[in-house]
Amino acid sequence: MPWHEAKAMFLRYIKAARRPDTWEDYKAILEDKEIKAVVIATPSHKHRDITIEALKAGKHVYCEAPMATTLEDVRTIAAGARGAVGQVFQPGLALRSDPQRHFLLQFVRSGAAGQPLMARAQWHKKQSWRQASPNPEREKEINWRLDKKVSLGLAGEVGIHQIDMMGWLLKQRPTAVTGFGGVLYWKDDGREIPDTAQFVFEYPGGVQGIFEATLANSFDADYEMLYGAYAAIMLRGNKAWMFKEVDSPLLGWEVYARRDTFYKETGIALVANATKLVAQGDNPVEDAPFANTALSFALEAFVSNVNTVGTAVEDFKDTYGTDDKATRPEGSQYFYDNVGSKDKTVKLYEGGYHDLLNDIIKDEVMADILAWVNERVPAETAAAA
Repeated sequence: MPWHEAKAMFLRYIKAARRPDTWEDYKAILEDKEIKAVVIATPSHKHRDITIEALKAGKHVYCEAPMATTLEDVRTIAAGARGAVGQVFQPGLALRSDPQRHFLLQFVRSGAAGQPLMARAQWHKKQSWRQASPNPEREKEINWRLDKKVSLGLAGEVGIHQIDMMGWLLKQRPTAVTGFGGVLYWKDDGREIPDTAQFVFEYPGGVQGIFEATLANSFDADYEMLYGAYAAIMLRGNKAWMFKEVDSPLLGWEVYARRDTFYKETGIALVANATKLVAQGDNPVEDAPFANTALSFALEAFVSNVNTVGTAVEDFKDTYGTDDKATRPEGSQYFYDNVGSKDKTVKLYEGGYHDLLNDIIKDEVMADILAWVNERVPAETAAAA
């Protein structure tokens, strides 16, 4: 559809849409039977109570990352989500819903970059994180990110997405982490959370992931790097490039790929349409095929999950009745085994996958997520559910 037609259609939808309702208390939303799903975007330390109440109210839940600020709260949410059979719970690890990163995931795991050696990510943005209010109590409340009692700081509040991305690409969880930092620039406002920090994550096999963040400088913004023995891969926004070593094997498709210059290096564009075969005339393709943000894809996946999974559950209940074990808390695995694996549109994945993956990849992801939950939910809690 041409852009001008899409824009006109979108504007018509906006005019036709009713003015959204507003509430002063979230409990009123949970009591409204017409509302099927909620997005929880409150301060991180308030996620647990609202999420559990929403799940108990029968709502589908999208909870922004981080899920919580303590391991105990995360366990509580995981147990509650696991027991909410027939409801969608999606943690807001938005990068996992980005189609560009799905494309890169298979590329990296194919071994094209060689043996993984190191990963690195950064987030640089000069801003104070402080908000003003004439009311001292309100000012303290809205500046919760600067309070070490309730805030996870730079690593937890913004770095979680990129840190998660490193582990996802490496297909490993870190075994240890070392961090250091301090209040180096915003020294005069009484904050307790460092404005500059670095973290080193250790992965099995000696691979290390490095994350650094600062609120005192914006240079080079944010991006992720994965270093392999054959090539380094850079992810920046919705684009990516591969920088090859001289001894790396030739990949057949790279003959047609677009090349971009970065100072003294040449990067091979890693986007679905970045080849001379799809270029117009002699001009290279400049734009990545996925122009939306990762958050928009994550919310799209959530809505799709709510519609697709919710409908599948209702169909299952209509067919087998509500006494079937798949409709009880211990039926999560049973539901996946008997319904999910047969329906390629089911996307019950941590982070909310956007693409319709084939069954092999989906089985792999579901196994990972079930293991993730089982590791973090105490055995007695799981048994009680």
